[in-house]
Amino acid sequence: MLKIFFKFIVIFFLGTNLVFSEKIDVFEFTESGLKDLKVRKVKKLTSYSLGSNENGNFLRAEAEGVGSGLGKEIEVDLNKTPFINITWKVEKDLKGIDEKGKKGHDFAARVFVVKKTGYTALSNKAINYVFSSNFSVNDNWRSPYTKSSIDYVLSSTKSNFNEWVSVKANVKDHFKRLHQLDVEKISGIALMTDTDQSGIKAVSYYQNIYFSSK
Repeated sequence: MLKIFFKFIVIFFLGTNLVFSEKIDVFEFTESGLKDLKVRKVKKLTSYSLGSNENGNFLRAEAEGVGSGLGKEIEVDLNKTPFINITWKVEKDLKGIDEKGKKGHDFAARVFVVKKTGYTALSNKAINYVFSSNFSVNDNWRSPYTKSSIDYVLSSTKSNFNEWVSVKANVKDHFKRLHQLDVEKISGIALMTDTDQSGIKAVSYYQNIYFSSK
């Protein structure tokens, strides 16, 4: 499944928009912002809808036996803003599946960061930051579908279930450590909630996704 989606998300990143700032907002969770995102389907469409709370707008995702992602072309200078920041919540998780295996490679919430490194989709590299239902924070492994993508647990329902949590990761360091690549600029980003392998229902929320200098 991820191999197919990986081919799709690279299409998002053929054009770029270079931005220099102490803080780079990635997604705008508004009606107009959603229209600017590109949709790529693995198996039918995940239901994405907008909402808001005291901290601003958020995106609600619901999937049951489906999987589709939303992607955006954006070139971010990791020498200036190496940290990705994500605020998210999982209301209904996928407890008991094998997230490391092909038959259970589903996540209630995930954010892909992609570096275009070649002429074909599978030659590009990705780090798949996930909100795991079964593993602990900082656990990581190579995707069962492609060696070009690493799954990295930034949040887990084992410790944060049905509550908002804000996390941060040094993307530049992770590409160096996990892919042995000195990456100066990423090529794009995508988010996805999918349960096309397990068929279980998942409900999650995304908010305030941005890059920062520290």
